[in-house]
Amino acid sequence: MSRAVLSLGSNLGDRLAYLQSAVDGLRDQLKAVSPVYETAPWGVEDQPDFLNAVLIAEDETADHWAWLRKAQQLEHAAGRVREQRWGPRTLDVDVVTVDDVRSDDPVLTLPHPGTPDRATVLIPWLDIDPNAVLPGHGRAQDLLAKLDTAGVHRRDDLTLDGAG
Repeated sequence: MSRAVLSLGSNLGDRLAYLQSAVDGLRDQLKAVSPVYETAPWGVEDQPDFLNAVLIAEDETADHWAWLRKAQQLEHAAGRVREQRWGPRTLDVDVVTVDDVRSDDPVLTLPHPGTPDRATVLIPWLDIDPNAVLPGHGRAQDLLAKLDTAGVHRRDDLTLDGAG
């Protein structure tokens, strides 16, 4: 059994619908769907705010490369165009972790290298897995305690339908 933690983000178009498209695309593998958060952009700040969420999914046959391919398929289906690093996007699906796999491959670095510094990932992840551990970095709760969380706002008025 392969267990993946995937982070979702969208800041173009119908942001919630794009996040829901990723949930729908993973429906058969979903184990948990976080609440939706709205966050200020990071990296390139002159762009719309993001909606973010985290999913936990399991698959008996998928390895970490299969999870990457699935993430890329979901982005492609949402019309994602990669024009600018950290720029605006219809849908971003990052593979945060796959079990305890460690990879330094530039195509798929695991765990995702930005995770220790991203409250936008850690907060929703902790909502659905309070004991989350980022391999090689420790407890997600300890990582989050070091970060500024002021720009991360839970949107209880927006929900993702993760029911199977």
